[in-house]
Amino acid sequence: MRRAEREAAYVEFATVRRDRLRRIAYGMCGDWHRADDLVQTALVRLYVAWPRVSRNGTEDAYVRRILLNAAIDESRRAVRREVPTDSLPDVPASPGLGVEDRDSLVAALQELPAQQRAAVLLRHWLGLPVAEVAAELGISEGTVKSHTSRGLAALRGHLAEVETG
Repeated sequence: MRRAEREAAYVEFATVRRDRLRRIAYGMCGDWHRADDLVQTALVRLYVAWPRVSRNGTEDAYVRRILLNAAIDESRRAVRREVPTDSLPDVPASPGLGVEDRDSLVAALQELPAQQRAAVLLRHWLGLPVAEVAAELGISEGTVKSHTSRGLAALRGHLAEVETG
């Protein structure tokens, strides 16, 4: 495949999947601006690996893995640890869950450890099978199941606390 054809295929892939990748990244980090940064990082890294990845047909799995690794790397940086504030910016709500429900869910997701959060997002938000999640995260299927189970239990507990208190 010629370079121009590869680049055209990459641009088409990135254009079609950018919004979905952004929503996945938001689920991982809970902030739209950081989600944009993660998607940009992922797309740059994907571009570098595009000739190899596109030959294998594993573009979606590869870019999701890049997103996960980038989110984990960002969360480890001391400069990224944010301090809560009382003033919030005016950000329009996306359709779907109500603002309160969505905020509670995102806050509950952020309470989960990174691996549990990734397992829950990949299994229940993207609907990937256990085997594919295990391959993407580089863990066993049993570990995916336990991370998902513990993550869902923690989410239920956190959301129950929010509802009662």
